[in-house]
Amino acid sequence: MSKLEYKSQIDRSTFWLSGAGLRPTRQRMALAELLVGDGRDRHVTAESLFDAAASTGGKVSLATVYNTLRAFCDAGLLREITVDGSKSYFDTNMTDHPHFYWEDENRLSDAPAEQLEIARVPYAPEGAEIVSVDVVIRLRNS
Repeated sequence: MSKLEYKSQIDRSTFWLSGAGLRPTRQRMALAELLVGDGRDRHVTAESLFDAAASTGGKVSLATVYNTLRAFCDAGLLREITVDGSKSYFDTNMTDHPHFYWEDENRLSDAPAEQLEIARVPYAPEGAEIVSVDVVIRLRNS
């Protein structure tokens, strides 16, 4: 990686954090660079982000990764997608879009939003409002 590419990754990460009003701590910067430094959208788990940080020599605990991902979600930088009730993926693409969950690979990927049609959703119960609708389409390799 050239110095120019590295500087652009740092600039992109700093802008991403500051745009949400988050202080750019060392840990946040390291994780932000892995998440958005190259400008591509991605889906990560806390464990996969921890492994990526470790492989680059980053000194960050798994608990810090979880706490940082939560802070990024709370700041509106990431969307949490839960599959199987316990496995969470974190998506850097904040637009409304469906997902494919590849069961054989435990992998989440974007599905084409333009192909999804939802004609109607049930009314929210009394005293509640619909905040969002997540669509996860489960796939298995044939």
